[in-house]
Amino acid sequence: MAGTLPPLVEPAAELTKEEVARYSRHLIIPDVGMDGQKRLKNAKVLVIGAGGLGSPALLYLAAAGVGTLGVIDFDVVDESNLQRQVIHGQSDIGKPKAVSAKESIAEINPFVNVILHTEQLTTANALDVFRGYDLILDGTDNFATRYLVNDAAVLLGKPYVWGSIFRFEGQVSVFWEDAPNGQGLNYRDLYPEPPPPGMVPSCAEGGVLGVLCASIGSIMVTEAIKLITGVGEPLLGRLISYDALEMKYREVKIRKDPETPKITELIDYEAFCGVVSDEAQQAASGSTITPAELKAKFDAGENFELIDVREPHEYEIVNIKGAKLIPKDRILSGEALAELPQDKPIVLHCKSGARSAEALAALHRAGFKDATHLGGGVLAWARQIDQSLPTY
Repeated sequence: MAGTLPPLVEPAAELTKEEVARYSRHLIIPDVGMDGQKRLKNAKVLVIGAGGLGSPALLYLAAAGVGTLGVIDFDVVDESNLQRQVIHGQSDIGKPKAVSAKESIAEINPFVNVILHTEQLTTANALDVFRGYDLILDGTDNFATRYLVNDAAVLLGKPYVWGSIFRFEGQVSVFWEDAPNGQGLNYRDLYPEPPPPGMVPSCAEGGVLGVLCASIGSIMVTEAIKLITGVGEPLLGRLISYDALEMKYREVKIRKDPETPKITELIDYEAFCGVVSDEAQQAASGSTITPAELKAKFDAGENFELIDVREPHEYEIVNIKGAKLIPKDRILSGEALAELPQDKPIVLHCKSGARSAEALAALHRAGFKDATHLGGGVLAWARQIDQSLPTY
């Protein structure tokens, strides 16, 4: 159990008469009171993304009286956003999301100072952006950014609240490697490695119930308020999972993974996560097999062609027995299409699944509609099926 942590933020000197009137329902809560509200006023909170989770988070952080809100988002408002991104309206379509969010926050609470970051969060700017804030809320929908947020927060000793949504389900937790109670955790203790490309569809592919954003976003804000004011027990070391269809909350304990490597620098997160193009993600969705499924094909003696799309020097390091080497670029250029069998299924693989997903998209375009690829690539095969193989 994490237990109550000391307040994250020192209290502001005072509340104005107007602020006392605005926050009166907070002030009469003994656990919040004047002291807690002054801490909220003095807090600087960065919300990453003004989308599904960022929308309710920003609105309620502003309403709660958080004095400085940072918004980082480089996207523009699209009509499809309005089903769940309630900080934006019809007249905001085509407008930068960060700008739209700032205008809505001004309507909610004119006492809030809003700082806009309209650039994409990258390894080049993450540390500089994070330094100016006490707390980060991460509601992004891709793994590369999630690992970037985690690692930057760890390097700076910052706590952050993480939320995730998909279809009817959501998750929330708090990560703080340098938590003062000595029970610090980071996102890598929960997810040491990202899933293979194509294995976890995005909200754009799988959909999300709009109101789920409000449920998960409100929990994230609750955790932020608790951390800032030092009340209650934060979700540090605990993950809350919410199933809207069953209307059930489940709690999972998270413990420090002693095998988690120490974070010493920011890395190439797109390469780490095997980020692929939208077309490749669509191709991989529904056409990805697991190492166990590939083994079952071998064991059953199925007639199929396993094609390794890596480079020759990688093939020399490690290969799956029976795989034919055809580098990805030869497939993408169309040069190797004549070498592919027309009379049996094709299974592609690479190192981790990113390149094979790109090659898979090319095969689907060329008419090989039954082609699939191995999620996680030869690395997953070596970990799960044949531990005698080296990894690289």
